[in-house]
Amino acid sequence: MLSLQKHKILNQLIYKNTKISYSDQGKGNVVVLLHGFLENSTMWNAFVPEIGNRNRVIAIDLLGHGTTDCIGYIHSMEDQADMVHAVLQNLKIRKAILIGHSMGGYIALAFAELYPENIKGLVLLNSTSRADNVERKTNRDRAIKAVKQNYTAFVRMSIANLFSEKNRAILIDAIENVKLEALKIPLQGIVAALEGMKIRKDREVILHFANYPKLLILGKQDPVLNYNETSTQIENTEVKLISFPDGHMSHIENEKELLLVLLEFLRSV
Repeated sequence: MLSLQKHKILNQLIYKNTKISYSDQGKGNVVVLLHGFLENSTMWNAFVPEIGNRNRVIAIDLLGHGTTDCIGYIHSMEDQADMVHAVLQNLKIRKAILIGHSMGGYIALAFAELYPENIKGLVLLNSTSRADNVERKTNRDRAIKAVKQNYTAFVRMSIANLFSEKNRAILIDAIENVKLEALKIPLQGIVAALEGMKIRKDREVILHFANYPKLLILGKQDPVLNYNETSTQIENTEVKLISFPDGHMSHIENEKELLLVLLEFLRSV
């Protein structure tokens, strides 16, 4: 691991009668870190101190995850983006660079569509701008059914399946830590996120026409997002593609390399 230093949730905002938790540290360009499904802002623990050396870093617990409460039975990507915007407004931040992992990338794209004047740069980490196809929507419905039937089994299996096959045997301790964090998420938070991801819009147009720097980072052995298929969304665009050899969890599977890529991108924005 790059750093054992932990960043703590220091701040809370009441938004729509709901407690939103986030950390805020460093000075400089504002970088907003958005975690993925079944994660929370602690997924960025190894990155916050390094990025925070030259930037102001805001890491948010998204709706229904971490120590942020639920606001409904469905958390659409627009709901999540509105909440992120509320945090930035509360902090009087006008422009930010958004880095989103997986579901966090979907939320970053929703934010980019809703609040284009507030975005300075965009990184999609193990994520896609495309909507769920019919098969993926069916899989979301199956997942909702499965988590309601056996919450613990669903969470533990879902986390393991995010890593490349090779790393499931190598990164046993790290995977167990991710599972333990995921098991803190309430059932409602999981279902609301699955429902929200299922109905999200296609936002590929943002990758083609938004005029700020954009970066797509993918894993070649990602069990969730097919690498060849996902990489086609940036054809004929100025979006830079960085490829890692492993799975969906680049922040763990390719931690050191990812940090260098992110720091280089942030210097260029």
